[in-house]
Amino acid sequence: MLTRKEQELLDALAPTAEKEGVDLVTLEVVGAKKAPTIRVYIDTDHGVSFDELAAAQAWINDIMDDIDPFPGAYTLEVSSPGIDRPLRTREHFERFAGEKVVVKTTAPINGRGTYSGVLVGMNGDDIEVDCDGELFAIPFDAVKKANVKGTFDFN
Repeated sequence: MLTRKEQELLDALAPTAEKEGVDLVTLEVVGAKKAPTIRVYIDTDHGVSFDELAAAQAWINDIMDDIDPFPGAYTLEVSSPGIDRPLRTREHFERFAGEKVVVKTTAPINGRGTYSGVLVGMNGDDIEVDCDGELFAIPFDAVKKANVKGTFDFN
């Protein structure tokens, strides 16, 4: 799900995130190669406040300055995962069981590359998704991208 560079950056942040009580939801590098944007999505057990974002921005920026991940300039963005929260780890797939999700695979599995339904959870190395009453087992290693499907209740 992550590029080698994204995984390296995430690995560099992980020890401090653990000390700070922050879950590194995911990290992505986007934009131009000469001036990329590093987006770090964080969460905590009680959500993410503005103060927590500001504090995380500071320590993440210090680590990025130390490792200098790209020659030249880059932009750092630190954010909460939002309503369409990315799912990256086995723990994420277990924690959000029962939620509506969209899972995209690296290649079609049984003729299908996108699964939209209710996340059942992990079963061994497979992610189980109930799509309209049919249960699909998706190998964890075949997942390209997965997100909780955010919903609004206006009632």
